[in-house]
Amino acid sequence: MPTSRYGGLSLWHDTLDDDLAPRPALGGDLDVDVAVIGAGYTGLWTAYHLVRADPGTRVVVIDKEIAGFGASGRNGGWCSALFPTSLKRMAVERGRDAAVRMQRLLNETVPEVGRIASEEGIDCHFDQGGSLSVARNPAQLQRLRAQVADHAAWGFGDEDQRLLDATEVREIAAVDGALGGTWTPHCAAIHPARLVRGLASAVERRGVTIHEQTAAVDVHSRHVVTAHGTIRAEHVVLATEGYTATVAGRRRSLAPVYSLMTATEPLPDDLWAQIGLENRATFADNRHLVIYGQRTRDGRIAFGGRGAPYHYGSKVSPGYERDTRVHSMLRRVLVELFPVLRDVEFTHSWGGNLGVPRDWYPAVRHDRRTGLAFAGGYVGDGVATAALAGRTLAAMISDDDPEDLRSLPWAGRTSRQWEPEPLRWLGVNAVTALMGAADRSERRSGRPSRAAAAFWSALGQ
Repeated sequence: MPTSRYGGLSLWHDTLDDDLAPRPALGGDLDVDVAVIGAGYTGLWTAYHLVRADPGTRVVVIDKEIAGFGASGRNGGWCSALFPTSLKRMAVERGRDAAVRMQRLLNETVPEVGRIASEEGIDCHFDQGGSLSVARNPAQLQRLRAQVADHAAWGFGDEDQRLLDATEVREIAAVDGALGGTWTPHCAAIHPARLVRGLASAVERRGVTIHEQTAAVDVHSRHVVTAHGTIRAEHVVLATEGYTATVAGRRRSLAPVYSLMTATEPLPDDLWAQIGLENRATFADNRHLVIYGQRTRDGRIAFGGRGAPYHYGSKVSPGYERDTRVHSMLRRVLVELFPVLRDVEFTHSWGGNLGVPRDWYPAVRHDRRTGLAFAGGYVGDGVATAALAGRTLAAMISDDDPEDLRSLPWAGRTSRQWEPEPLRWLGVNAVTALMGAADRSERRSGRPSRAAAAFWSALGQ
């Protein structure tokens, strides 16, 4: 149980065998081969693959707080092959084969995360029970049917995603009002903080130095300025995801959007017999305003979703991580999905920010001329995606890329910047409002929302 001031960040942080005591801050100027800013999944996977390929590479990772402080330690625990950009969008830019290859690599990355965690002795509660998406009104069912048909048109079969009828849904989870659904094997439920803290220990064992409570004040080609000293490096990796807007000169790169979560008390066996989720399949319904849940190893349901506002000027603050209105909505939705939960106690409420690029398209890039590298913009689908991003960045930095990861559709991309305020505030919050309105309309009418469809079409999805 954590004893430092970092206890209480989330259910995940509260259920660690780790006191979360910060590692020492940077002690002065430093010369290394690679400096990584951000001790979350992206930064730590990058460091891991660099030193695994070449143990002689001098890598330092710095973080303003502690490893796993941000989204990597607070997320819903879906290690999935989901990607926020459609196959169609990727194919338009890089071709059909590249788009399909990207999806297949994401599918393969899910079990790879579990394999590496096992090799490194990281007990992150990895269970690949797949993922269930449920339709609870005709509009949602229509979209799921279209998704399966579209997936098949790209060469993916029932072994990748299959349509379920209502009876088949109930065999996995007794979601109230289910008309049907889809199931994919390409997802594992994990304890996210155990994974990120375990990765931090794994890279340290391989010679990487981590300095916590060390904020990057300024980031330039081949050097990072902190209050504790300057790091000179041949390569500098910006792995700050939802905190990218707080880095000097990058306020409009990614919009920090908050996603909030809640968790039940550990549930008794008789409730689990009614709920299902025996194999820890992650679950959601197919609404526009995203929700996500999992059965934890200690018998809780951890459940989250969107709906919290974007804050003016891309501001991030601990005060935004708890929102009574949104947390109440999440508890209400979970009970709607599983009415047997109506009398259970909810023990935890928390949240965190995630990085959203202007075009909803994550990127991985490295400029060999300046040494600057970046990966992020996962729009909440970052667990497995960050693992592949770290592997790709390591290949780019080392200039050793036998898998040709540099040819993937997200490699070398730069999304256009978000609009200046107040347009950014108006736009992001308008999208949240639009998705909520679309869901209400679909529940009433049973017909797909034209407004939501128009938005995704405008993004090229």
